[in-house]
Amino acid sequence: MLFRRLVAALVVLGVLAAVSVPAALGQKEKEKTKDKGKKKDKDKKKKGKGAEDEDKGDEDKKAGPALKWKFEKGKTFYQKMTTVTKQTMKVMNNDVNQTQDQTFYFSWTPTKVDNDKGTAIIEQEIIGVAMKIEIGGSTISYDSTKDATANNPLGDFFKALVGSKFTITLNTRDYKVTKMDGRKEFIQKLTAANPGMKQLLETILSEEALKEMAEPTFAVVPPKAGDKKWTRKTTLNMGPIGTYENTYNYTLEKTSGASDKQTAQIKVETVLNYKEPGDAAGQGGLPFKIKSAKLKSKNPSGTVTFDMSKGRVEKSKMNLELTGTLQIEIGGQTTPVDLSQTQESTVQTYDDNPLPKKGK
Repeated sequence: MLFRRLVAALVVLGVLAAVSVPAALGQKEKEKTKDKGKKKDKDKKKKGKGAEDEDKGDEDKKAGPALKWKFEKGKTFYQKMTTVTKQTMKVMNNDVNQTQDQTFYFSWTPTKVDNDKGTAIIEQEIIGVAMKIEIGGSTISYDSTKDATANNPLGDFFKALVGSKFTITLNTRDYKVTKMDGRKEFIQKLTAANPGMKQLLETILSEEALKEMAEPTFAVVPPKAGDKKWTRKTTLNMGPIGTYENTYNYTLEKTSGASDKQTAQIKVETVLNYKEPGDAAGQGGLPFKIKSAKLKSKNPSGTVTFDMSKGRVEKSKMNLELTGTLQIEIGGQTTPVDLSQTQESTVQTYDDNPLPKKGK
């Protein structure tokens, strides 16, 4: 019984973490052309290594092109976000393999844009959800685009997500989310589907947490026009689940395309630090308590492409590995959990609604 409860709780924890923690958009790609290499060699022979280093420094100081979000009142764009997470856990000498395949469909509609004040109010809506979890030989699934869906607690939870709306107030000068409305209605919908999760959701889905989840969507452009390198930091406190500290180091690598279809390629080096909640956080309605955790992220890689003509992210892809050990207390007993996880996240932006029609 203890083992089953613990594994079931970890599944819920994994789902909530995947839904709540913002996807990091990143890339690490090195590109060298023959012409550039020849020019470098020629300059090196002519001016020497010191002059070459000086030229490199001057090149880094050159301002990059202006990367800026463009918002037009009433003009909606759509995003499809897919995340595949594979976990291997060892719990009480039992190996537990789990795969989560999640797809979210979002619509983004600017309802008010004030360029003089540097603000934009944007309505975000979850218009579709597809979820499949495979664990221990069992499969749990839900797909809002299908006429018939599985009848299970997690299915009811994800069904409640569809149609949820948030109103985001964005500072368009530094791309900080200053206000996030819709929290109360969101929690009411989720707890109606699963009343037992009310205490947990009230704790982890604070207004500040929702702002932190939304902000990385807009943080892929520099707060200062022309910057080629910039850094963003976010702290997502999820109470009894723990705190996620993310540092995103952005570098504009190149631009390409014609003036009417110009894109920018941005490298993002992501550092994720996880901190256990501590005794002060309590359990928040969870059937277990995280006593300690040593988790480390590694091998982040991916790509993000920004459409400079349309003023928005065109697509992105991110891969990340997470390994470590947790000490979890359940029923008065402390149990070690060894975790190894890989995650791949992709985001694609559309002018038209990409949501499949039901039944297809």
